[in-house]
Amino acid sequence: MLQLIVSDMDGTLLNEVMSISQSNVEAIRAAEKQGASFMVATGRGYTEAKPLLEKAGLSCPLISLNGGQIFNEEGEVVKNIGLTKDSVRSMVNIIEEAGLYYEMTTSKGIFSNNKAKRIETVASLLVELNPDTSYKMAVILASARLEVMNIHYIDDYSELIEDDTIEIIKVIVFSEGGQPVLQPLAKQINKTGELAITSSFENNIEINHINAQKGIAVKEFAKDLNIPLENIMTIGDNNNDLSMLEVAGYSFAMGNGTVEAKAAAKYTTSTNNENGVGEAIMRVLNNNL
Repeated sequence: MLQLIVSDMDGTLLNEVMSISQSNVEAIRAAEKQGASFMVATGRGYTEAKPLLEKAGLSCPLISLNGGQIFNEEGEVVKNIGLTKDSVRSMVNIIEEAGLYYEMTTSKGIFSNNKAKRIETVASLLVELNPDTSYKMAVILASARLEVMNIHYIDDYSELIEDDTIEIIKVIVFSEGGQPVLQPLAKQINKTGELAITSSFENNIEINHINAQKGIAVKEFAKDLNIPLENIMTIGDNNNDLSMLEVAGYSFAMGNGTVEAKAAAKYTTSTNNENGVGEAIMRVLNNNL
């Protein structure tokens, strides 16, 4: 019996133009009619995810920042799991020594210290998702998207680190050199093993508290609703989805997913550009596994 569907966003629910297809929406509605609830689990911050869901007419609970925050359907924070300030100070020293651009997502929103770099990273992501998009057009699209997101720009991240009223929940690091550059950095940052470091795209690593993981958040959410894990469906494409793919009774990796995601999931569906989320949902509803 399917009671809860939990979907990743980037590379999963979102297609190459970062929108949710009508086919995916219709499948979600079909599941809801049969008594299943829908929620999103994403590496994005709430203010980055919410506008994309609203545009598709979807309103649902949200696990954001890889499990660092949980929001109910009304947009109220249910839980925060932040990084210690000492761990942030340590990783910032390593990241800045490497000369890489990074952002911080906090209990008071998303912060960047370089608007041009912010636009560049989003533009590069758009090109990666859709190679037919020119970089110039991607920059235009990225600039437009950032206008509707509540991004805060700050000159010095130390203001956040030293402010006891602000909880830093995730640090995300970008490199054009991709994982060959980022993975050695991740190992250096996580020498103690007390962090959860994952990746949602080739060009980033996402750093959270060890207890801020999608799988942990899904289990806690399900426990509060008395939903057995075997009645949960999870869908994802990348390494920050592994923990939730491993715990659900029905787990699907996208056709465009990583090798690791496909190994963790029980089933594979079509790509994010082929309405893979909708296909997976209908397969479960129709018992066509």
